[in-house]
Amino acid sequence: MDVRWMTQALSLAQKALYIPSPNPRVGCVIVRDEQVLAQGSTQAAGQAHAEVMALRQLKLQGLSAHGATVYVTLEPCSHTGKTPPCVEALIQARPQRVVIAHVDPNSKVSGRGVQALRQAGIEVEVGVCAKHALEVNPGFLYRALFGLPYVWLKIAASLDGYTATQTGQSQWITGEAARADGHHWRARSCLVLTGSGTVKADNPQMNVRAVQTDRQPLRAVIDGRLDIPLHSKLLQTPGLIIFTASQSADKVAAMTERGAKVVYLPAQTTQAQDTQRVDLPSVMRWLADHEINEVHVEAGGRLNQALWQAGCVDELLVYMAPILLGGGDAMLQVEPVLSLETVKRWTMLQASTVGTDARLRLRNPQRWQQLEAHIQMLNEQVLSA
Repeated sequence: MDVRWMTQALSLAQKALYIPSPNPRVGCVIVRDEQVLAQGSTQAAGQAHAEVMALRQLKLQGLSAHGATVYVTLEPCSHTGKTPPCVEALIQARPQRVVIAHVDPNSKVSGRGVQALRQAGIEVEVGVCAKHALEVNPGFLYRALFGLPYVWLKIAASLDGYTATQTGQSQWITGEAARADGHHWRARSCLVLTGSGTVKADNPQMNVRAVQTDRQPLRAVIDGRLDIPLHSKLLQTPGLIIFTASQSADKVAAMTERGAKVVYLPAQTTQAQDTQRVDLPSVMRWLADHEINEVHVEAGGRLNQALWQAGCVDELLVYMAPILLGGGDAMLQVEPVLSLETVKRWTMLQASTVGTDARLRLRNPQRWQQLEAHIQMLNEQVLSA
């Protein structure tokens, strides 16, 4: 029965996809005698975590956690951040058992929550639906373990792989339903990233409009030369982050006056010695250092290619329209493969229809296996402690 109730807790966490960034999405269900007594999910950053929400609901109903089992999708926090430690609230509630999907890899928490519960005489189980739980918080886990955000490229393309016609027309290749679905992926991310070429060609807003959310993701542009137009829609709303390799004081001042944050990073070394090309791995490390868990990229083929070549891509989110363009801007240019025996194969996570288009989700298998291995190791360390 543990799997049943943990699955319900994971469903609660999934419903909080847009809410708690940069905190993880967590669900909690309190069960006694195979009856749900209370449940909750993590609220916006600085507000109550899932365990506290469930315990509040329990209290409002005049119920006790004595003899109950608490199912929580991530190890309860044991440190004081913007909120008090959840593990203390659980200890005070005195349930009989706490079942946890997987350990929190955050060094401030990892294993300490489990240890505190056990020292208080509460039975703890770890590892129920662990692999399923990883799907809810890949960015939070990546940042804690590897110091990097989790990155997906969102691409809208024709069947023959073009994102724009030879004249540069790209709006709209896919239908309204696919575009709205893309806004769901924007909404769940911490940050939407694009390139200066896309800004100049399409003048996008890069915000969430097609789905309801109380939290807009941050927006960022890779602009090596600081040459996006000052009248761009992205500069009409303060808070845009601009990553650049330019040290032009005049250009930095112009962007800053419009409410942008200009981040100078060393130029990427290339064969062409382009001193204005931003080092993309440095961008990813900067984002992780600033609590960005998940990055949603909507850019042109040039930035997509650069991110791919720099090893910064964890997933591809590709919307394929039932049209053929016969040429134009390629969605992702990669070096030719000489042998199928050495080609890098990605994991197909999902293939579905969205309106009149197809949506494909593909994942870098090596990166994901590395994540699974680290979490399994942490779970085993806690279980053997």
